[in-house]
Amino acid sequence: MGGRRAADGRGEVPVPDCCDDAVCEVEKLRTRQISTLRIVFGINAVMFVAELATGVLAGSVSLVSDSLDMLGDALAYGLSLYVVRRSAQWKARSAAVKGGIMAAFGLAALGQAAYKAWVPHPPGFAAMGLMGTAALAANATCLGLLWRHRSDDINMQSVWICSRNDIVANLSVIVAAGLVWFWRTGWPDTIIGVALAVFVLRSALRVLRRARTELRAPAVAPQASRP
Repeated sequence: MGGRRAADGRGEVPVPDCCDDAVCEVEKLRTRQISTLRIVFGINAVMFVAELATGVLAGSVSLVSDSLDMLGDALAYGLSLYVVRRSAQWKARSAAVKGGIMAAFGLAALGQAAYKAWVPHPPGFAAMGLMGTAALAANATCLGLLWRHRSDDINMQSVWICSRNDIVANLSVIVAAGLVWFWRTGWPDTIIGVALAVFVLRSALRVLRRARTELRAPAVAPQASRP
């Protein structure tokens, strides 16, 4: 007899046998989610190493900071992979952690902007522009892959928001690089950095609010199917 079983003590929902079309469709969706998350995890891990190395060699604080954002995304995607087959409560907890990661990087960006305002120094605009363009291409690929899953559940929606924020961040870095080159000052980078940090913090709060709502919702035990 097939049927869906309740989540175990770890919150993991055992893979059911495909006894009906609805259960089979859910399992197929989870398989597609896992495949997509593995790809975007790999892209972000590679870009973290590339951006960090470029930032260190070019002496660019902005690139190093953006590379840490890539690292945060890779961790978020890895966490999402971990909870794909788990219960809604686990997915809500995962979203809360990802919202916390986003908020931490937003606050770090504000701190970096304050430091640049106190110690003004024009960043390397060439490295910013080139690496920003490469990161934009990578994140656009991730966003395209995640687009079809953006409304699946809170787990996939939160990683889609992370990817969308990265696109905004990359475009901001490219614009800042152009303005730094044109005016030969680091102030455009600082101003755009503050605006970007506020944008990320607002997104983090939205994810955290939805995660809190999901966590407060009563857990519904799945009903066993008829024999």
